[in-house]
Amino acid sequence: MGRLSTEASDPLAFMTAPPPNESWEQKMARERREAEAQRVSDEIDQKLKIERAALKRNKKPVKVLLLGQAESGKSTTLKNFQLAYAREAWQEERASWRAVIQVNLIRSVRTIFDAVLLEMAGDTSYDSDSDERANPSVRLPLLQFTEKHQLLKFRLMPLRRVEADLRRRLGAACDELSDASSLMSSPPLPGPERAGPARPSEVSVRSWRDAFEMHIRSPKGSSVGHGTLESDDATDVIAECREDIKDLWEDNVVRQVLKRRNVRVEDFLDDIDRIAVHSYIPTDEDVMRARLRTVGIQEHRMTLEEGPDMGRDWIIYDVGGARTQRAAWIPYFQDINAIIFLAPVSCFDERLEEDPRVNRLEDTFLLWKSITSSPLLAGVAIVLFMNKCDLLEQKIKKGVRVKKYMPSYGERENSAPHVLKYLRGKFKEMLKQYSPSPRPFYAFATSVVDTQATAVTLTSVRDAILRDHLKQADFVF
Repeated sequence: MGRLSTEASDPLAFMTAPPPNESWEQKMARERREAEAQRVSDEIDQKLKIERAALKRNKKPVKVLLLGQAESGKSTTLKNFQLAYAREAWQEERASWRAVIQVNLIRSVRTIFDAVLLEMAGDTSYDSDSDERANPSVRLPLLQFTEKHQLLKFRLMPLRRVEADLRRRLGAACDELSDASSLMSSPPLPGPERAGPARPSEVSVRSWRDAFEMHIRSPKGSSVGHGTLESDDATDVIAECREDIKDLWEDNVVRQVLKRRNVRVEDFLDDIDRIAVHSYIPTDEDVMRARLRTVGIQEHRMTLEEGPDMGRDWIIYDVGGARTQRAAWIPYFQDINAIIFLAPVSCFDERLEEDPRVNRLEDTFLLWKSITSSPLLAGVAIVLFMNKCDLLEQKIKKGVRVKKYMPSYGERENSAPHVLKYLRGKFKEMLKQYSPSPRPFYAFATSVVDTQATAVTLTSVRDAILRDHLKQADFVF
């Protein structure tokens, strides 16, 4: 009766009590089983603890602001983030870039014809730093144009209608649409201190995703006679023009024109046989090179699909870099975890498109000063991307002298590594001088169209941003 009384008062005592007449070997085996069960239970508890902490962190996503003047590489940096950490979403979106790349290809053809027209008209306002004009006293021979060039222009005229249709479907800004009405509508190239090597102008849209959705929703069955083409019809026309585009691009006289006028249009034209076909699907590299200017503030939310912070939401704001758009940045300074500042170091000899009186590199330094000195951003990590290093090296190899445009560079060696070292020192000194409180200096030399190298850089950037973010959230002490 005493045994039953004990069991009734404490049933767990009976359940956990060792079996009666248990041998020593049985006891050891039982304790090993209990220890293993406890280990598994502890592991489960630890995993649950980690998952709860992750869920707690995910309630507040990491917010990153991309800043820099227009054409500094902000949108390409965003693409690199998507490619590296949101691969599945990137794959779903990649095919939508085909229309953008087709527009880029057509605009390259337009740019070639613009340069040819200027040459035919006897315009000699060549870039003073081009190889052909290294010695201004040397008179360049006239180029011999033939009926072939006029015929190519005539045969490629259908591209004008294709471009207008694709731009309309992408929702291009209204001030851009009228520009598609002629293959010869671009303004003459600037004078001695130019706005950079002449390139095809960009299509401007309000948002990537809105543009892609408009392209997908565009009605089918439009009549060719009414000046509009279906997306497949646009691809048909481009494919039919492939050989003529190739003949234009490979023509020796055209190549001389482009060299004299420092016109850069090789993006996509070198791949015309691959792109101007019905089965064309953009590659990762194609999307990186595609040029689509966004107007205003773009918010991109992505969930990291790999890495130590897998599952966390990142919100990346890509803001317009033109001077007229910078007042819209201020509301986004609040509740930001980090800023990636894009400084295009190759633009030391260029001027702002919106204000030709201002040197682009000087404008970048002024912008860096205003960002680093802002009290609103005192606690925000700032990461500097000295971007377009590949273009910097190309310019210097062509003989462009940095000190001509930046006298403070002095007699330092005219080489890309020395220029980068000098610029890095200037950015670092300004950060130290103008920051309201001491902050670490994160700086990377980048060429964001190089996806592999940029992926390595972004890993370091991600880790630095997360480290600061966790400190702010009191997860790291």
